Amino acid sequence: MTAKTAPSDPHACARLLALLVPALLLGGAFGSQYLGGLYPCEMCHWQRWPHEVAIALLIVAFLIRPAAQGPLIVLAALAILASGAIGVFHAGVEYGWWEGLTRCSSASTSSLQDIMATPLIRCDSPQWTLGGVSLAGFNAFFSIVGGLAILALLRRA
Repeated sequence: MTAKTAPSDPHACARLLALLVPALLLGGAFGSQYLGGLYPCEMCHWQRWPHEVAIALLIVAFLIRPAAQGPLIVLAALAILASGAIGVFHAGVEYGWWEGLTRCSSASTSSLQDIMATPLIRCDSPQWTLGGVSLAGFNAFFSIVGGLAILALLRRA
């Protein structure tokens, strides 16, 4: 006799995935910045904003009744997809497929001395790659796959 396990709740899985995807990607971004010394360019910051929005939406979703969480999870998935779209654009700039909106940025804006001591970070030149894929490319891939997976789970729910 085999024991049957209860099917997992797709809604709960979508909610958890919508929190984990941006949290892990932001954790990687902050880790590469503060532990790895890879300063973000302007477009790197753009990719972080939708993840921060997604996390805020999910925090609110965890605080309200489950029946009302669906729209917040959908919005979080769309924010994650937006970060992926920005990542595609940024990776395209890095690979020279198209020109970016900015040429470079600085990681500090506090004082002239801080600005002068901060490295100039170009958006069109990846600081790190793995197998030819930059951090923007990895963010694009994981954000798009994660966002679509969340929407697919919600559709199943």
